[in-house]
Amino acid sequence: MTDFLALAFVFLVAGVAAVPIATRLGLGSVLGYLIAGIVISPVLALLNVDVISIQHFAEFGVVMMLFLVGLELEPKLLWGMRAQLLGLGGGQVVITAAAVTGICMLFGVPWSIAVAIGLVLALSSTAIVLQTLNEKGLMKSDGGQGSFSVLLFQDIAVIPMLALIPLLAAPDLMDFGASAVEHASDAAHGADGHGDAHGDDHEDHGSGMSLVDGLNGWQTALVTIGAIAAVILGGSYLTRPLFRFISAANLRELFTATALMMVVGIALLMSLVGLSAALGTFLAGVVLANSEYRHELESDIDPFKGLLLGVFFMTVGAGINFGLLFENLFFILAATLGLISLKAGIIYVLATLFGLRGTDRWLAALGLAQAGEFGFVLLSFTVANEVIPAAVSDQLLLIVALSMLLTPALFILYDKVIAPKYSEDQEREADEMPDHEGHIIIAGRGRVGNIVERMLTAAGFQTTVIDYSAKQLENMRAFGFHTYYGDATRPDLLAAAGIAEARMIVIAIDGKDQITELVRYIHNTYPHVHIIARAVDRPHVYDLWWAGCRDIIRETFDSSVRMGRSAFEALGIKKHHAEKMRDAFVETDREAMVSVADVYKPDVPVLENEEYMSFVREKLPEWERIMNEKMRAIRAEDLPADTSDVEKQSG
Repeated sequence: MTDFLALAFVFLVAGVAAVPIATRLGLGSVLGYLIAGIVISPVLALLNVDVISIQHFAEFGVVMMLFLVGLELEPKLLWGMRAQLLGLGGGQVVITAAAVTGICMLFGVPWSIAVAIGLVLALSSTAIVLQTLNEKGLMKSDGGQGSFSVLLFQDIAVIPMLALIPLLAAPDLMDFGASAVEHASDAAHGADGHGDAHGDDHEDHGSGMSLVDGLNGWQTALVTIGAIAAVILGGSYLTRPLFRFISAANLRELFTATALMMVVGIALLMSLVGLSAALGTFLAGVVLANSEYRHELESDIDPFKGLLLGVFFMTVGAGINFGLLFENLFFILAATLGLISLKAGIIYVLATLFGLRGTDRWLAALGLAQAGEFGFVLLSFTVANEVIPAAVSDQLLLIVALSMLLTPALFILYDKVIAPKYSEDQEREADEMPDHEGHIIIAGRGRVGNIVERMLTAAGFQTTVIDYSAKQLENMRAFGFHTYYGDATRPDLLAAAGIAEARMIVIAIDGKDQITELVRYIHNTYPHVHIIARAVDRPHVYDLWWAGCRDIIRETFDSSVRMGRSAFEALGIKKHHAEKMRDAFVETDREAMVSVADVYKPDVPVLENEEYMSFVREKLPEWERIMNEKMRAIRAEDLPADTSDVEKQSG
């Protein structure tokens, strides 16, 4: 028990210390976890910890993540992605596997081992890429959706890979390269303890129970189809009655336990029939995408997913065998960088062929250039089935781990070099802008920008709508809406759009930092232009205030206030008085925000700004008193003069 508590404490301290620092430095949480794992590696060696066993446990975070991804999708949406899913994803896996196989054979590797290596290295890291895309707000971009299509196909491709790998077994080739890697193998099983973990894993892998053991081909196929059908039918018809039964107990922890039970059960079923647990849970998520319990499932499972993914990333960092790495430093680094360059090049070409342009294809190419967490699983499987020698597998494990470790750096390269370059020099020329005086510019044609544009044009105003997503433009044009292609954050494009003569600009793009920088630029360069900007949250309101915007619309504020007004009316308050109470709340809240803006510091987190915190604590009782007085005064106007009626309504 003490050993377990010590191990848990080490992982928690490492994560809590490293991730906030990495995030503050702009490195992202994934790199923070990886660095934390490297730092605690000596401690784990002292505790004689089997890092690989912990890694296999933590891989369940990937399973949970794919379940949550499935919850966000619908079968109709998947069908709409079929071109990129099969073309971009399928092409990437096949071409990358073939290219790696060919390169290995050029260096004298037997064809069966080369094919296995090609399959292993063709996969990318679903965990790292999706986590990073979500953190950076790039998941909904064309490049993010293309990356997701590739990752989804890769996860599906694991199934045929697991079926194909045993057919490549050639025991007589297992001594291949023994003399060349003998010293590396010795280092892998050295005093640091990591090599032994690898070796144990190779021996133990595949020893678990399976429902398809001893079955012939058609029997195995029937069992597999039955398992998939059970997931689809169970998700469609059994989950609703189950969750209704559980919700009757009115215990949140019971609902959480049921959600975990369902995910673990599906993963177990898929594993028993030899399928990917991640694919099974993803399929279950898609089936439940239209369920009324979707959001509850998501909120219950997400904390477990995040914690397990953090542990998984730390085990990747801790599992790096530095003894073997330093023994083969040049080869490992060259192979890792070669793999990243090869995959990035292949994906870049495929992304171009499938319509991704500019930063989107670079996002896909750099983001997917690493090997993935399924590589650890497949390497263990290849050794257990005598396809790849253990000594070669140990070196491949290092290549996989290092490529994952370098992925956050590739995203930093994208953020700091690629994105700014295309901001100044777009590959696709921006559309020629109309020549209007006193018109209105709308930056971004998503859900918000589209509604604003329709309202303004219906009232007879001239608008120029700019959006940087080619896919969004195609969707809008299909419905007859015209939008100009271009990046609204570019000064030259704003000038071409007529910002100097514009009356107003409505900023409805995504990304807090992009919105703030655009507001700052327009306020400083074109002070006559009225700016309406969307704020993501309350601190963002203050950032926009400091940047010069005075017409700020909070993302969920208006809808929340409308719900409050509806609640007043449902409680019997007349519509006129409910609207006055709403206006009183909005007025008081706005006055409070303006007074707080003077003590807000854009570069200091709210909870670390002592002046801000002290001011709010001091003023909060006064704001509440003013709010209460206004509300009660309006409420008194609404109540009947007869006291009994007042008491009746209050009761």
